[in-house]
Amino acid sequence: MTRVLQIRRGTSAQNDNFTGLNGEITFDTTNKTLRVHDGATQGGTILARHDEISTFDINSVASTFWTNLFATYQTNKNIQSESSSLITVANSVFIDYEFIYSQIPPICDVALICQTAEGGYSIGDEVRAFGIGDYAYPRPDLYISNGHLHAKLFVDEKAFWVFHKTDATRVNITNFNWKIKFTVYY
Repeated sequence: MTRVLQIRRGTSAQNDNFTGLNGEITFDTTNKTLRVHDGATQGGTILARHDEISTFDINSVASTFWTNLFATYQTNKNIQSESSSLITVANSVFIDYEFIYSQIPPICDVALICQTAEGGYSIGDEVRAFGIGDYAYPRPDLYISNGHLHAKLFVDEKAFWVFHKTDATRVNITNFNWKIKFTVYY
């Protein structure tokens, strides 16, 4: 015999007037949502349904947001960044960029920069949702050589691809339509 777990349920008005136990879940039959209770808040906290959540595109976040975020949480408030020139996307063994900086930074970011509209992106869009071959979200290796910082992205002659801007499907890209940019934050 199958076992069934049934939680408390009631209309929106009934849920609004109910203070559940800490950790208790109830079902709102009017709005077809769950509510989580903390033992003190009347009506609990209403959880959003999937259809109530708007889509979020990480690529639409302004670069000033990231700079401000780093500035807020970094103990050294003098955060600086340096970006590479735009580098041609190539199916080579690796892509290496040399910074005139002699220490390993706490953060190194890599992005593809759209040069010709492709994959739902417009010219100038910075895309971090990409992959090489079977690997998504590749991260560069950092090392010091001859007193300079190098950011090296292993490509292993594999094809680049992006997650489509609107539907997140995997889209193979045309190399000459994209450039690579490394940014170090220190």
